[in-house]
Amino acid sequence: MTLLKNKIPPPVLLLIFGVAMWFLAHSEFAVAVAIPYALVLAIALAAIGIFISGSAIRRFRAADTTVNPLKPETASVLVQGGIFGKSRNPMYVGLLLVLAGWAVWLESLSCLGILLLFVVVITELQIKPEEKALRTL
Repeated sequence: MTLLKNKIPPPVLLLIFGVAMWFLAHSEFAVAVAIPYALVLAIALAAIGIFISGSAIRRFRAADTTVNPLKPETASVLVQGGIFGKSRNPMYVGLLLVLAGWAVWLESLSCLGILLLFVVVITELQIKPEEKALRTL
């Protein structure tokens, strides 16, 4: 995975994992589960995820530093206020919540494994390289 670190934009990873979830939910390996108010819950999770990610982006812009996760070495400051006071990686938490909303909408228990895989991949490909780059600030 070393060659892939910081090469795939997180929104592209979101799309890839979302498509994988759709295929899994519609495959013979799917474990369907009825979720009461699935649409409402899915929209709520996705909306919270978008809000969290948007809050992080606004903080980056207010601090006049890069939002580009593929070039963390170009960061000019370590943003610590606002949503970053609650999470070191709110944009990725936001993406995870969007995917969780998608899993709820698909009503597939099988998608939980893909959510866990997303956490591992985003940690290895994005979070660890970003933290390494930020140690120099």
